[in-house]
Amino acid sequence: MTKEFELTIGENRILHVYDTAPQATDHLPILWHHGTPNLGTPPEPLFDDRLALRWISYDRPGYGASTPEPGRPLAAAATYATHVADALGLGRFAVMGHSGGASHALACAAQLGERVLAVLSVSALAPHDPAMPDWFAGMAPSCEASLRAAARGRAAKERHEAASEYDPEMFTPEDHAAFEGEWSWFDSVVGPAVAAGPEGLIADDLAYVSPWGCDVTAVTAPILLVHGDRDRVAPVGHGEWLARHCPTAELRLSPGDGHISVLPSSGKAAVEWLATESRRQSR
Repeated sequence: MTKEFELTIGENRILHVYDTAPQATDHLPILWHHGTPNLGTPPEPLFDDRLALRWISYDRPGYGASTPEPGRPLAAAATYATHVADALGLGRFAVMGHSGGASHALACAAQLGERVLAVLSVSALAPHDPAMPDWFAGMAPSCEASLRAAARGRAAKERHEAASEYDPEMFTPEDHAAFEGEWSWFDSVVGPAVAAGPEGLIADDLAYVSPWGCDVTAVTAPILLVHGDRDRVAPVGHGEWLARHCPTAELRLSPGDGHISVLPSSGKAAVEWLATESRRQSR
């Protein structure tokens, strides 16, 4: 059972927190960073009792019951993670994220140093550099248009969201097949996130195309980058950039997979890596 509670941080701001909180005390804590637009509910299709994991997560500000925080950079993920871990009495922990959540996980690890045991990044966006013309290369047109609007500022992004509609073409046939299987789980985290309004999504997209507020190449924990080579949301070039620039990173490509299908193809094996590597680091 996943427990939920509200954590007060700063000046009466709320983070809505999730914790699978097993009775056993030897479970490895993994802090999950959710994608865009999602709620923070831990990813049930990746649960594996054999690995003895404790999944912890939170709704980023602007999603669910978490207080909006316009202008939050990706670096703020480390602040939120610290509040959550401290409230739960956790010392060191692993981090994992998918899509934009993977970028948040990397930003978290870049600042928390040895407190982060290991990082699992699935389908991450690399830091945006306006001088890097290929940052958008390989994106579905709707994804590119959305992030280019964000790059023009909040007003342009708000106008874009008011006029845009869901584009199924951003996902590959393999992605759509994944949505029909156990990863229909996304229905439970995307629908409520979207129904509550666009603030969380807008804040996320503005953060992706702005300076992260930290140096992702400074991550000292081991990193596993998992990326589908047909991803149309966060193209594989982003994973390749991160692999070249992060000294502790290993890139594991998933041939034929898109943004979502990479999870059923490679997710459980990657979580097993995260559990094994984190326990090795904690000795």
